[in-house]
Amino acid sequence: MPTQAEKAARFVELHRRDDVFVIPNPWDAASARVLTHLGFEALATTSSGFALQLGAADGARAVDRATMLENCREICAATPLPVNGDLENCYADDPREAATTIPLAAEAGLVGCSIEDYSCNPSVGIYGFEHSVERVQAAVEAARALPFPFVLTARAENLIRNVKDLDDTIRRLKAYEAAGADVLYAPGIADVEMLRTVLAEITKPFNLLIGSGNAQLTVADARAAGVRRISVGGALARAAASGFLAAAREIAELGTFRYGASLLGGAALAPYRGG
Repeated sequence: MPTQAEKAARFVELHRRDDVFVIPNPWDAASARVLTHLGFEALATTSSGFALQLGAADGARAVDRATMLENCREICAATPLPVNGDLENCYADDPREAATTIPLAAEAGLVGCSIEDYSCNPSVGIYGFEHSVERVQAAVEAARALPFPFVLTARAENLIRNVKDLDDTIRRLKAYEAAGADVLYAPGIADVEMLRTVLAEITKPFNLLIGSGNAQLTVADARAAGVRRISVGGALARAAASGFLAAAREIAELGTFRYGASLLGGAALAPYRGG
């Protein structure tokens, strides 16, 4: 198993490489092992996928920091790959308090994490501009204090929080870049035209989230536009849950078990198992 410093160096190298890489999102140790077995170069945790596994709503108000970091720890222990953490708003509104999450993330084995500008509180919504920048600055300071390069991703959440303001999203991304974030991220990019508009305004590596709303996009599209990193958020966890639900409904509603004909055998399931 590589050391954390070696994983961190590899993660930095992936972002510096002149190509796009896919960083899929496991929700537990078993899914992390499968994605490792399939040859991906790095992984990222998913708050929504983990919440789905717990039967909880997505968001820091439903799954607390300690619980999320324990999930991150289990995933990091299950793979030799670098792992980035989806840590919501870093579990605090105050910039300094949010920044205390960064060393805890490193202690859990992560070599990078995200901080987003959504408060995880519907009554508050997106943090104000200046406050959001202060939060990124504090997180950057905490990341730089670590004994290895820790990749900090700053997320502008407007587009997936019903704030359809691309100009403000770009303004925030540029400010987060100036504040020292290593990677920029704006979930909710709908198409290549919007993607190119955003990328024309920033210079740091950009993480593109691909989900049900923009599933027409491909790795080739992202590469041509200049994207450095692609993630899928909770999509793989939802895909697993969709298969489970379809099989359970067949039993409950039809009294049949035809889903069993397409199940994977023991050899194919071996990557799920540790040891």
